[in-house]
Amino acid sequence: MRTKVAIIGAGPAGLLLGQLLHRYGIDNVILERQTPEYVLGRIRAGLLEEGTVALLDEVGAGARAHQEGLIHHGLELAFGGARHRIDMYGATGKTVMIYGQTEVTLDLMNARKAAGLTSIYQAADVKPLDFDTDRPRVSYVKDGVSHEIECDFIAGCDGFHGVSRASVKPSALKTYERIYPFGWLGILSDTPPVSPELIYSNHARGFALCTMRSTKRSRYYVQCPLDDDIAQWPDERFWGELKRRIDQKAADELVTGPSIEKSIAPLRSFVAEPMRFGRMFLAGDASHIVPPTGAKGLNLAASDVHYLSQAFREYYDEKSSAGIDGYSARALARVWKAVRFSWWMTSMLHQFPEQGEFGARIQLAELDYVVNSKAASASLSENYVGLPF
Repeated sequence: MRTKVAIIGAGPAGLLLGQLLHRYGIDNVILERQTPEYVLGRIRAGLLEEGTVALLDEVGAGARAHQEGLIHHGLELAFGGARHRIDMYGATGKTVMIYGQTEVTLDLMNARKAAGLTSIYQAADVKPLDFDTDRPRVSYVKDGVSHEIECDFIAGCDGFHGVSRASVKPSALKTYERIYPFGWLGILSDTPPVSPELIYSNHARGFALCTMRSTKRSRYYVQCPLDDDIAQWPDERFWGELKRRIDQKAADELVTGPSIEKSIAPLRSFVAEPMRFGRMFLAGDASHIVPPTGAKGLNLAASDVHYLSQAFREYYDEKSSAGIDGYSARALARVWKAVRFSWWMTSMLHQFPEQGEFGARIQLAELDYVVNSKAASASLSENYVGLPF
């Protein structure tokens, strides 16, 4: 098989890249080791920046998001027993949309299927090869038979544990990492959200977040030790702990119910540089991970894909390699700003083992400054709604 761009990974990053390339007339094939059902079964983030929504619109996959997504103009920071609203739209003129990553993935899958484009699921033993030459290729096994795709470029969109970054010589990579000493215990429930906007709560017992997937489905999180087991957290215990960490009004209005999904996610900040290795390019979680506090993971993948698709279009339409040569530096400049913001939000809102009373008072001073300073509130808003691509 021969194609221009071989894309490894059929998550939202790979699917969005494939649709953008198709729109630009650039042939591409997607390889995915899992089944479509498995990919859609992964519970992930659910907040989209305007830039991400615009890219979905560009590839004809944004209609359902506009119909079902919830537009948020602000968020609330809770500390000291009270909530304080940040007017993001007032500060930036921009909003964010609550729309699940699973739904984004489904919409992109359907768009790709409608366009008749090639996606190879359950592709085993995928290997990017010869990407340091001018004749890269990708090998894989399907139904016990070995195959090979010849291509001009390889796009590694296969996540943190994927084969793309793992195929690069360690000496060619520099990595930066911060492992946070806690996790997020999250539940999904078919209950109405406690608030029309997100509530981020700093509490002495630990961080809590109240968010949603729709007007009838809620998503809640509490900070927990990394070594906790789900079995230690029956629904009753979770709801009780959440109520302790949010303000009294929210606790009184909280509608509880049986969880339909429950998981503990570790938090980390991770960046691998560069994002280009010859004719292979990394995008999304294959290159960087951010804690979910700033809602940047999916949106960073979208901006990477935007830069990469533009670089490929420039290469094929204008016969210029400037875009692909500059891709890594351009993408990383935005990545590091999002990494900083996500780290800052995490540091301000969570309880750290080493912080002590001094650290706790610094957090409260920071929160008080953010909600009472127009400049600080605007800075949070600018980063939260998403920096320009």
